[in-house]
Amino acid sequence: QVQLVESGGGSVQAGGSLRLSCAASTYLFKMAWFRQAPEKEREGVAGIAHDGRTNYADSVKGRFTISKDNAKNTLYLQMNNLKPEDTAMYYCAAGPSRIYFFGWASRNEYNNWGQGTQVTVSS
Repeated sequence: QVQLVESGGGSVQAGGSLRLSCAASTYLFKMAWFRQAPEKEREGVAGIAHDGRTNYADSVKGRFTISKDNAKNTLYLQMNNLKPEDTAMYYCAAGPSRIYFFGWASRNEYNNWGQGTQVTVSS
């Protein structure tokens, strides 16, 4: 069973920054960050493919950066210029396949999930 452990969440004021980390127990080809706000659907925030290609939700483009350290099996999400609407539980996700069947932002691409880390942005 693959384990994903997120860290780095917290409370910040609007305009601030946070860096999330996700330590994986093994290498996985594709990884992503999702988030879920209260009473909302879980949505894809950013994804990174096995070859390093990245994808972002429109709402975070230009503010968030996803990256991965393959040597450490660790995924990161650098979040800058945070907004109150970024407030959510953030989840790390990973999938075993090299290719996307449904698209990077589909939950069906990933069969391993972390427990989540809370991000709260105040205005």
